[in-house]
Amino acid sequence: MKLLILPVLLIGALCAALTTSPDLQDRQDPVQDMAAMMAQAEKYTQPGENHKLLERFLGEWKTETSITMGGTSTPAEAGTSTTTWLIPGRWLQSRAKGVLMGQDFETVTVMGYDNFKMSYVFTTVSNMDTAMNRSEGDLDPITNALVMYGTLDEYLTGEHDKMVKTVIRFPSEDESVMEIHDLAIGENNTKVIEIKYTR
Repeated sequence: MKLLILPVLLIGALCAALTTSPDLQDRQDPVQDMAAMMAQAEKYTQPGENHKLLERFLGEWKTETSITMGGTSTPAEAGTSTTTWLIPGRWLQSRAKGVLMGQDFETVTVMGYDNFKMSYVFTTVSNMDTAMNRSEGDLDPITNALVMYGTLDEYLTGEHDKMVKTVIRFPSEDESVMEIHDLAIGENNTKVIEIKYTR
C-alpha cells in the first residue's frame, strides 16, 4: 500500500500543476501536457553533475576532532566515520563515533544535492542533544571548498537559531577537513570545531 502512495501523490501533484501552470492552461491534449510536465520535472528529479561530488565522501574514515575556545584548540580526539549511499546516486548517510570533550559522541548525517534549491543540503542528529540541525550551501568556485550555512539552538545560553557556517575542504582524495564556525562571535576567529578525516 505504501508503495502505491508515492506514485499517486506524484501524479496528483502533476495534475494540479497542469491546471495552474500558465504555460499549459491553453493546451487541449492532456497526454501531451503530462509528457511536457514530466520532461520539465526531470531536471529537478534526476541526479546530475553536482551529485558526483557526493562520491568523494564514501568510505571508512579516521577522524580527529578538536574544539577551539578563545583562540586555543583542545588536543584532537580520535574517532571513526563510515559513509555509504542511503539512496544510490542521490543521498548519503554518514555515521560517526568518537569522543568529544571526554564524552562518547555519535552522529548521523544525511547529505545530498537538491536540484530545485541548487544547493547541497545536510541534516545531522547526535546523541548529545535532541536537535536536528540542517544546513545548505555550495562549492566555492575559487577554493573548491563546500561552504554551507545553517542554524542551531544554543540551549546553554537560551539562544535560538544561531547562524553557523560549515566549511568542508578537500586537501586530497583521501583527506577532508570540516570546520564549524559560530558566526555570532564576529568576523574573526569564528572556528569552534574542526574535524579532520583521513582514509
